[in-house]
Amino acid sequence: MKNKFFIDTNILIYSLDKFDKSKRKKARALLKDITRDDSGVISTQVLQEFYVAATKKLNADPLMIKEIISSFEKFEVVQITVEMIKDSIDASLLNKISFWDALIVISAEIAKCTMLVTEDLSSGQIIKGVKIINPFLEKI
Repeated sequence: MKNKFFIDTNILIYSLDKFDKSKRKKARALLKDITRDDSGVISTQVLQEFYVAATKKLNADPLMIKEIISSFEKFEVVQITVEMIKDSIDASLLNKISFWDALIVISAEIAKCTMLVTEDLSSGQIIKGVKIINPFLEKI
């Protein structure tokens, strides 16, 4: 079985960030590798967060972001369910992480990802069987 990588919103945002060129370069290279290997997973939560962050924080054109979101259809997309939301509440309490981070972890677990690529959690930590990797601190 090949490794599957769940991609958090911040990685997608950094791939467009004009202000942090180092992180933009690393994020783009990572996304290129994951796309080539057909091993990327995102969720409907990530798509929603990406749109809002890209248009509000980066002041990107909404129609351009819509086109970029269309390109994410090559990734496996996890649909958020009520059961996942309930599991995320438990995971957030047990692991002392935000509900939104827990929902990302639960999405990665549901998709059977081996790794969650993010800078929002502690790199190297394992939650629900998913290893957290910060690509800006360590190589994947």
